[in-house]
Amino acid sequence: MPHNASPTGSEATAPVGTAAGTDTGTHPHPADASAPRTSVALVTGASSGIGAAVARRLAAEGNWHLVLNGRDRTRLERVAQDLDQSANDTSADAFPTDLAEPGADRRLAEYVLDSAGRVDLLVAGAGIGWAGPFDTMPPGAIDEVFSVDVLAPVHLVRLLLPGMVSQGTGRVVLIGSVAGSLGVRDEAVYSAAKAALGTFAEALRYELRGTGVGISHVMPGVVDTPFFERRGAPYLRSRPRPVPAERVAEAVWQAITRNRDEVYVPGWLHMPSRLHGAAPALYRRLAARFG
Repeated sequence: MPHNASPTGSEATAPVGTAAGTDTGTHPHPADASAPRTSVALVTGASSGIGAAVARRLAAEGNWHLVLNGRDRTRLERVAQDLDQSANDTSADAFPTDLAEPGADRRLAEYVLDSAGRVDLLVAGAGIGWAGPFDTMPPGAIDEVFSVDVLAPVHLVRLLLPGMVSQGTGRVVLIGSVAGSLGVRDEAVYSAAKAALGTFAEALRYELRGTGVGISHVMPGVVDTPFFERRGAPYLRSRPRPVPAERVAEAVWQAITRNRDEVYVPGWLHMPSRLHGAAPALYRRLAARFG
């Protein structure tokens, strides 16, 4: 969910090699036809938090080429370098750019397709939030939340999906939020953005039936990342307790390997979501009382 908040400006749009002398246009491939094919994954929001944890989880399996995106150039390079130096047939490139900027999604998609030739997996983990009463929310913040949380992943899917459909295989993992299922007080726009992302995943899943391309929607609750500090308000409640980003990354891996459509993290969060759908009036009374 979190989108790295240290802006680098429009200059952060060129790929960065992950080690001294690395040619970012060259990627490792199996030595012979009998070796496993290296899979290509694009992970956004990978400077820290969930995105970085997902990148590490993929690298732990080996035989991946990862293209990592985030706004914080320094942290993104550090994540990519750590993964690129691992000894498990994983390589990583960093492409720092702010997905809120016009055309950033197109530049990112063009880079990964030009350099790697295809994308087998897209994990759309970039996201930002804003907390506070809606009537005090700056109009620019409304636009930024929707740009990063909805428009950027939708545009990336539009740019990368034809290649996946053409090759008859691939997966898109959209990192949503339980806020999109339930709505959260003082997070009206963030909740609306994540709800839009979830509905997009559901509708697209029907369109892609029989193509070999899967859509997974992973919905975390409270995650122990810098997201809350960056949105302008830290998480102060005692319950539910934040889960580590690695737990979400494991859920992403399970969604990929088990072809799961929807995953709540932690799993018990599906219960209030079901109650909200089955008995909305009762849910609203409980939510108003307990927050």
